[in-house]
Amino acid sequence: MPPVNATAREAPAAIGHYENFPVASWLCPAQLRPAVAAIYAFARGADDIADEGSATAADRLADLAAYRAELAACVAGASECARWPGVFVPLGAALRAYALPPSLLEDLLSAFEQDVVKTRDARGYATRDELLDYCRRSANPVGRLMLHLYGVNDAGSLRQSDCICTALQLINFWQDLSVDLPRGRYYVPAEDCPPQGLDPLSPNSWPAHPNAARLVAVEVDWARELMLEGAPLVHRVPGRAGWELRLVVQGGLRILDKIAAGGFNSFQHRPQLAPWDWPLLLWRTLWM
Repeated sequence: MPPVNATAREAPAAIGHYENFPVASWLCPAQLRPAVAAIYAFARGADDIADEGSATAADRLADLAAYRAELAACVAGASECARWPGVFVPLGAALRAYALPPSLLEDLLSAFEQDVVKTRDARGYATRDELLDYCRRSANPVGRLMLHLYGVNDAGSLRQSDCICTALQLINFWQDLSVDLPRGRYYVPAEDCPPQGLDPLSPNSWPAHPNAARLVAVEVDWARELMLEGAPLVHRVPGRAGWELRLVVQGGLRILDKIAAGGFNSFQHRPQLAPWDWPLLLWRTLWM
């Protein structure tokens, strides 16, 4: 992607990045697809501001503040958007049609802002609880927004959704270790390093450490446990959406399988789904 400049920052990219999991696919009921696409475009636009191109941290935070202000205007009922109409006009329609909880959208922005600050300051996460709090804002709101659209709002379903979304976020972290570490992004909780003999204060030494694979295996087990804890939600989400959620769960588990099959070497290699994985995913989906 070209460097971010003043013009590029006016229009965050639409959903065009590599995705392991389906987004607003044909399995989503047709009447909900515009709202689902609007939510993902909002999240992706903020993520691109926080993460893509070569903008300074100060510019990223300023743009996220402007993005937050446009969200507030959108929530207040503004019918026009000066900078990001492709994001906020559809989002405004979804907010009005489905009474989406604005706090969940604000949580996403909070997480993106945190990412910018953590990367700027070369800081990671001291504990699993600290990382889980980040996931609570960076991932869980999307699942809760989807359940809101489907009218599923009982406490058990929300808890299971949070487990799935947090697991997906963690899977993304453990899949992207070879990408994130060179960019100065550290998601492995520092408290998980000493038991494997790794220095939590020296993340650049982790890939070459003889116990690096053992550390990744520990994190993979954590993500798998969370995913399996949330998986029963697929039977509570109605219709085709439940089948899409099955594919999401199985896609995440398949990435974990690939990390394991590669010797937990994701500090060196980024596993991803291939076309030949899909028959297996569909088969596993049928038997959930």
